[in-house]
Amino acid sequence: MTGARWRKSTRSNGQGGNCVEVADNLPGLVAVRDSKDPTGPVLAFPPTAWRTFVARLPVHP
Repeated sequence: MTGARWRKSTRSNGQGGNCVEVADNLPGLVAVRDSKDPTGPVLAFPPTAWRTFVARLPVHP
């Protein structure tokens, strides 16, 4: 994941809750990791699969 620029979820409250970070600056993939374990495992998705996943998430106020 060299060169990945990670950004934390906008839903993160900064109090150590369940948060993910996403890196979408890598060619041909979108990477996702647990913000509490930045050296842990990373899931990688093709950009089209990530867009489909995000588009189907329920919207909460």
